[in-house]
Amino acid sequence: MSLPKLMINLSEMTGFFDLDTEWTIVNEIRLNIIRRLINIIIMLSQRTNTMKKLLTLSAIACGVVAPSAMAAEEVNVYSYRQPFLVEPMFKEFTKETGIKVNVKFAKKGLAEKLAQEGEYSPADVILTVDISRLAELSKKGLVQSVNSDVIEANIPAQYQDNNNEWFGITTRTRNVYSSRERVGKLGEDFTYEDLAKPQFKGKICTRSGKHPYNVSLISSMIAHKGEAATKTWLEGVKANLARKPQGNDRAQVKAIKEGLCDVSLGNSYYLGKMVNNKDQLAWAEAVYINFPNQKAAGTHVNISGMAMAKHSPNKANAKKLMEFLTENKAQAMYAEVNFEYPVKEGVKRSELVASWGDFKADTISLEEIAGNHSKAIKLLDEVKFDL
Repeated sequence: MSLPKLMINLSEMTGFFDLDTEWTIVNEIRLNIIRRLINIIIMLSQRTNTMKKLLTLSAIACGVVAPSAMAAEEVNVYSYRQPFLVEPMFKEFTKETGIKVNVKFAKKGLAEKLAQEGEYSPADVILTVDISRLAELSKKGLVQSVNSDVIEANIPAQYQDNNNEWFGITTRTRNVYSSRERVGKLGEDFTYEDLAKPQFKGKICTRSGKHPYNVSLISSMIAHKGEAATKTWLEGVKANLARKPQGNDRAQVKAIKEGLCDVSLGNSYYLGKMVNNKDQLAWAEAVYINFPNQKAAGTHVNISGMAMAKHSPNKANAKKLMEFLTENKAQAMYAEVNFEYPVKEGVKRSELVASWGDFKADTISLEEIAGNHSKAIKLLDEVKFDL
């Protein structure tokens, strides 16, 4: 490899210092760069007339690693979860262990970033939401198996990968919100399937069918009912829409408040967010939260989860953090801040979430749901759900 080519590679490797996020993991990048430099130096040393190149490379190496003689204990996290949700837990983890947590926050593209960085990625732990995103990381070979008695004891089997490549840390339900004024509380016999009935003609609002939250719900229906029945259901729901799919889950509740529709699909924790937002409280007060399929398979449940990056440079610390996130303190903090359900049994829900009542959860395997995602997308295209 020529020196100019080497410099190009170094530039590419350090290019992701220019992040639109809140951190840069300098020490790990330097270590990864020096590993490559050492390999190149060894290769060049076997050739003739390389002294000048060796001296140049040595100077580069010294300049890269000189400031980081002794790196502090740390763990690097790539997170789809917002700062206010995870930073309190990370601070508590650092307080208990002395291990510093560096975090890159992003709204999209973490899988692509991990793939691009490859073996030189500084990422140790990935935090994300929805089984579809966790399954994508596993399918693309971007995560690794983690064997931990602590995690196994704390997380129910239905919320973890069979190969221990991802683990749920909270759960959330896919609910139906109904207008207090025009519909009232839906009965225990209400089902997702009922949304396709004529009584809801022109009364349903939802976000894009292809959003991961809806794709997972549709995938679960495929698992229970088959593709043909699910396609018929999608056609019925589409025919009952009050408007084209748009916005997020909270936008649908706002539409109910404004009289644009009477019912909507939405994740459970959004009700907690609206109740605690003075500008959205009126939206929340306009609806009931309903848990469908209580006399059938149960309400669809999804997860937020975690995984260890394939090329984690701090595996021991990564494992400690992952175990910490499944313990009582972190589980309670997560539940209180984001109005989600703890996965560990015995950890109390937040007072607000508890006020919504108990419910029967669908226990179908999340891996089976993830396996149906491509089928769900195909059906959405066939019925032109978003058009």
